[in-house]
Amino acid sequence: MILSMTGYGKAVATFKEKKINVEVKSLNSKALDLSTRIAPLYREKEMEIRQKVAQTLLRGKVDFSLWIEKDAGTDATPINGALVENYYRQIKDIAQQTGIPEPQEWFATLLRLPDVTAKTDVEVLSDEEWAVAREAIDEALTQLMDFRRQEGAALQRRFEGNIQCIGELLASIEGYETTRVEKIRARIVEGLAAIPEVDYDKNRLEQELIYYIEKLDISEEKQRLANHLAYFKETMENGVGQGKKLGFISQEMGREINTTGSKSNMAEMQNIVVQMKDQLEQIKEQVLNVL
Repeated sequence: MILSMTGYGKAVATFKEKKINVEVKSLNSKALDLSTRIAPLYREKEMEIRQKVAQTLLRGKVDFSLWIEKDAGTDATPINGALVENYYRQIKDIAQQTGIPEPQEWFATLLRLPDVTAKTDVEVLSDEEWAVAREAIDEALTQLMDFRRQEGAALQRRFEGNIQCIGELLASIEGYETTRVEKIRARIVEGLAAIPEVDYDKNRLEQELIYYIEKLDISEEKQRLANHLAYFKETMENGVGQGKKLGFISQEMGREINTTGSKSNMAEMQNIVVQMKDQLEQIKEQVLNVL
């Protein structure tokens, strides 16, 4: 089964007063194009995160986000009470010594002074917290891969319908090939008959007719196209990472269809070729989303 490159996954984990959020989004791309937004606490693990994402997703334009939400009560910046008291005493002493009036709004004045509300502790990522965050990352990636499988199954059903339609159109061309030869012969003979003064060798006419028909023969193109259709279906069943190969096969299918169209000198056959091209364009458009 094929996989789509489109996917989405999100996971939330809790560690003490923290809520750890992980979100991963993926779109189609020729290679792995990974962009990350990681909370500062987890920056030291960025290379490990990138390796994990690359090994799991393989290809696609991927946006990875990891951020933390904290409870407002526990995340409030602490006030340094001892420092506030020290500032208060210094200001009162200066006011007494200089005669400058004391502030009327003490808290407004004291809280604006340096380091009164500054955080002095440095947060360190513990092994226990990283284990919880890693589980959240794994869960988000698992969700994204499940999404990719669902989208891939839908793409495969669509491709199978396109391939079947092209095969049926290819088979319908056979009915025109015999009549085409007769029409070519009749047209040439009628053209020669319209010139009564021209005498022609009927044996030479047959030879030229055979040569002309051989140039317009599409047997090889039909056989190669049928082989490409079968190979496309076989490749879809070969597992993950077949997107580029499917793209190459669709290009080869296009060459055979185009050659068939250039050799088709009947309106009915050319109409069939146009329908095959329409089905092939649908395949080419969607195969870009295949992993």
